[in-house]
Amino acid sequence: MAPSDTIAAIASAHGRGAVGVIRVSGPDVPQIAAAILGALPPPRHAQFARFREPDGTSLDEGLALYFPAPDSYTGEHVLELQGHGGVLILDMLLKRLLDLGCRMARPGEFSERAFLNGKMDIAQAEAVADLIDAGSAAAARAAVRTMQGEFSERINELEKRIVELRVLVEAAIDFPDEELDFISLDAVQAHLATVFAAFDSIAAAARQGALLREGLNVVIAGRPNAGKSSLLNKLVGDEVAIVADSPGTTRDVLRQHVHLDGLPLNLIDTAGLRTSADAVEAEGVRRARYELGMADRVLFVLDAAACNERGTPDWAADLEQLPPRVPVTLLMNKIDLTAAQARIDESSVPPRIYLSAKTGAGLPLLRAHLKAAAGYAENTGALSARRRHLDALRRARRAVEAAADDLAAMRGFELFAEDLRLAQLALSEITGEVTSDDLLGEIFSSFCIGK
Repeated sequence: MAPSDTIAAIASAHGRGAVGVIRVSGPDVPQIAAAILGALPPPRHAQFARFREPDGTSLDEGLALYFPAPDSYTGEHVLELQGHGGVLILDMLLKRLLDLGCRMARPGEFSERAFLNGKMDIAQAEAVADLIDAGSAAAARAAVRTMQGEFSERINELEKRIVELRVLVEAAIDFPDEELDFISLDAVQAHLATVFAAFDSIAAAARQGALLREGLNVVIAGRPNAGKSSLLNKLVGDEVAIVADSPGTTRDVLRQHVHLDGLPLNLIDTAGLRTSADAVEAEGVRRARYELGMADRVLFVLDAAACNERGTPDWAADLEQLPPRVPVTLLMNKIDLTAAQARIDESSVPPRIYLSAKTGAGLPLLRAHLKAAAGYAENTGALSARRRHLDALRRARRAVEAAADDLAAMRGFELFAEDLRLAQLALSEITGEVTSDDLLGEIFSSFCIGK
């Protein structure tokens, strides 16, 4: 599978449709286009054509578009054939192209060639896949911003500021005996302040984008009959979970995907946490505990009425069994059976929300709490980002912080410059200036075939 191969793939969605698209890219496109169309179409003009069999008979007809290199998506010669969208006819057309010397494209190979030919960087290529997979309008807008280069431009600008600082410092290292007034500690400190401000701005936009892309995993947990499934139904707005008075009704993990003012929520309802001799229920509890360990936030549902009857809540032992470091919110449910009012107590640890899954009282407080806990804000100019981008930003910032510590402790400019170099390398991973082949393979293998 050499990069010089001419590749072909169906680029439209699988199944029956009005229009089907096949994309071809590589050095042999002009000859292949002439063979299947009878002549090479004029560049960048949609032209009606018949797609021909070897004996000249028509296999199909539609539009043909030819984009000569380097002015194409991949940077190579590209041919697009837009014919009828039947599964059989597209398969026959693809076979004809393979007979003419093409090979089947791997997943993401068109975008991979665009990256290798300098048509886009790796962050932009990832945003192409994110745009296709976007689950909300906000996520789509964030992906478009990154695809058009906004994320990369801000990363490059931050990298440029770090390079400027490296130039100042390494000049002092190279010419220690020269009486040159080209660097001062005050100037370095001021430059560091602008670098940290840029980190804060980019990280905030990237975190929002990662949240829009991946969503927040919210696990609803608690004892049997606390009202977990009723809460799920209320948040989803539909009767997706069975609700009954008998404990142990929910025995498996139930997942629902909803949007909260643009914030994707992966809601996970779980079996009531208790010891059970029933093998099926025990398995449900085991799965519930597994989901708790994978949660971004746990909504631990309590029966407020039962707590009041006993005088003191007995949920402290339950909370001690939850995985450490997973954020928890206590939901004091069933306030419709008590004299309590819907309210939120952010000062308690963990925070408590008094609500009723039956009447809906307090649910607006829960929704606002989830958005605030996730750090989600609407219309913030989010940039489509992935966990690897956030990790690279964190490593780059830690390296600059180490450089600042070196400066404060007067450890010497050599250590300072080395930390800045490490920060620059981490940022370069985001745009693909420094990227391993294994990472490239992992990124593009998640793409659609034909993209």
